[in-house]
Amino acid sequence: MNWDRIEGNWKQFTGNIKQQWGKLTDDQLDVIAGKRDQLVGKIQESYGISKDESEKQLAEWQSRQKDLLKTK
Repeated sequence: MNWDRIEGNWKQFTGNIKQQWGKLTDDQLDVIAGKRDQLVGKIQESYGISKDESEKQLAEWQSRQKDLLKTK
């Protein structure tokens, strides 16, 4: 799934994001507002991991969202 679709439906995806990265707050997700680079940064900051690891986790999550939509 391309990121524009996630950004356009951000509110619908925030629940799935919070399941994956529970340390992220609603306020943080509101500020991120679907901006991929900001989400990567917040994941990196909240979990103390590298930018590359944040990117990897987000890419895997994004791929799973595509799989979930196919099954609906």
